[in-house]
Amino acid sequence: MSWLLDGEPAVQRAVRTRLLGEPLESPECGVLSSRLMVEGTIPAILDSQDPDGHWGGRDRFYTAKYSGTVWNLIILAELGADGSDDRIRRAVSAILDDGQHRASGGFSTTRAKRDEGGLGSMVIPCLTGNMVFALIRLGYGGDPRAQRAIDWITTYQRFDDAEGTAPTGWPYDRLEMCWGRHTCSMGIVKALKGLAELGFGHSAEVDRTLGEGAEWLLKHHVHKRSHDLSRDSKPGWRRFGFPRMYQTDVLEILLLLTRLGFNDPRMDDAFELLESRRDKSGCWILQESFNPRFSAPIEVVGEPSRWVTLSALEVLARRSALAVAPFSSEDTRSSRAG
Repeated sequence: MSWLLDGEPAVQRAVRTRLLGEPLESPECGVLSSRLMVEGTIPAILDSQDPDGHWGGRDRFYTAKYSGTVWNLIILAELGADGSDDRIRRAVSAILDDGQHRASGGFSTTRAKRDEGGLGSMVIPCLTGNMVFALIRLGYGGDPRAQRAIDWITTYQRFDDAEGTAPTGWPYDRLEMCWGRHTCSMGIVKALKGLAELGFGHSAEVDRTLGEGAEWLLKHHVHKRSHDLSRDSKPGWRRFGFPRMYQTDVLEILLLLTRLGFNDPRMDDAFELLESRRDKSGCWILQESFNPRFSAPIEVVGEPSRWVTLSALEVLARRSALAVAPFSSEDTRSSRAG
């Protein structure tokens, strides 16, 4: 714990709120909230921003991986940046103007230059989920445009598992890699990540989508192929990183499921994998990163990671706090533990 509390202010505040249970309004967290905007990774990212609110140019808000506007907003949200900062306000305004498809509320990888806003043919689920996560975390969840993005997820997100026929019509016809007969795993995880910021009880539509998404992940035992549980969905999911951008891993999925109150036997293999990654000092290593492509580096690959360790310890603490009777997505909300 002393090592975790020796990190940059953003890490320290996250440790205090996520592990030690301190309220964000506590004097210590108040000091750290001020410091994290002037010390460490957050100001380094903000200092590289373009005057128009974007990073890497207006037309490359997504394609400039991983230094464009959408990626920096995800990172700032993960680190707990203050969304009221003028630079973040400009960035949020820029991505809502240029990246959100006005007709549907989903987020597009490409700007429609004639009428502004996102291009409908390039709206994708992982980006929409990530933007919902970032908007809520940065304090813009009450914006009607954020609600439209939430509605896009609850309306269009699918959980197909290579059974039956592929969905048809917009948006499913355009990008088979996102939909098809087996919906993209990353799209499901990021959609769940965005809605998890609201949690169960927000609305019937959000509850339904969270339940279906969680059951899809549990059906896959977090990181397995549902039709052959001896095989991994993607081998890279066994390698932990931070932040995960549009990719994911076992740790991120466990963090989402436990935050939503799930402690299902189908998660046991993933919990064992998480425990096996702890080193002799009790920490977890940063195994994957896009540091060379970030606007500012975040920790060092191959070395103990405060961010990964924090998430791992939160997962294990939440698992321990859940009731003895496991919860699955088929249970009612009233029986959910934690």
